[in-house]
Amino acid sequence: MAAQPDIRRPVIALAMGDPAGISPELSARLLALDEIRAAVRFVVFGDRRILDAGARVAGVTLDLEIANGEAVPGDRPVLVDLGHLDPAGVTPREATLAGGTFASENFRRALKLAAAGGADAVCFTPFNKQAMRYATPGYDDEIRFVADAIGWSGAAREFNILDTIWNARVTSHIPLSAVAAAITADGIRAELALTAACLRAAGIDRPRIAVAGLNPHAGDGGNFGREEIEVIGPAVRAAAAEGLDVVGPYPADTVFLRAPKEGCHAVLTMYHDQGQIAMKLMGFDRGVTMLGGFPFPICTPAHGTAYDIAGQGIADIGASRAAVLLAARMAVRRHAPPG
Repeated sequence: MAAQPDIRRPVIALAMGDPAGISPELSARLLALDEIRAAVRFVVFGDRRILDAGARVAGVTLDLEIANGEAVPGDRPVLVDLGHLDPAGVTPREATLAGGTFASENFRRALKLAAAGGADAVCFTPFNKQAMRYATPGYDDEIRFVADAIGWSGAAREFNILDTIWNARVTSHIPLSAVAAAITADGIRAELALTAACLRAAGIDRPRIAVAGLNPHAGDGGNFGREEIEVIGPAVRAAAAEGLDVVGPYPADTVFLRAPKEGCHAVLTMYHDQGQIAMKLMGFDRGVTMLGGFPFPICTPAHGTAYDIAGQGIADIGASRAAVLLAARMAVRRHAPPG
């Protein structure tokens, strides 16, 4: 039976990520944080043995309810113990089929719980993409995985969030050589509309978005490329005519400096690293990745599995904490009565 929404403490389905990296200790730290437990009710998907190992690394004591079947969220976090990975089968600091299978199943179960109405949002600690590909041949990214898991055919996109600035992008996990051909006016307008909708869902009622150019110096009036003149600029003007508050295109090497000064809440970049490099330099340990466009919020820390420091108990909880709190805010707003 689906849990009844509690807008004060939404239910977060937490999927434990790659067991060979820092995900087990981050999961344990989240479940032990008084601030987080006061803000949300957790249903966790994973293996108790892996979580206990993470708690030992993190130096925390966990107070959990254990469920082997249906999970009913309460005051204490509920762990759905899938019993699907013996710690002896984990190869530390290495991407493996076992690790990818563990993370994939946890994520799939969390998504299905939320899709069925049993959770208000989904969070997950970091995956390793190579391990996920071992478990799911043809795995592209989390967007495709989520769509397949819940049968979603609508528009969805990955957003990176750092404090008060969001990064959206027109293209994502494609080769750099394919970017220019993949940028269209319709695609830019669609991304602007989705970005504005997600910003509103996060509590920003009047979102303002800056758009980056593709070429050096935003094309320099056509000297370094004409995409800004023929595609990006017209798309920005069309989006503005449709009622969106958008500005640009601005040179990509200054847009993240310019956007906050112009009251912008987000920057739409043309390709993956154009935004990711800037965001991670500004705050690697605080950044959040949000999968927007789905029927419920999905959030995770923007950093990876950090194999190099796994098992040392020094992983920073900042981005994971921010991911859960963002998911909670979005869930609360989603269930709040109109007006």
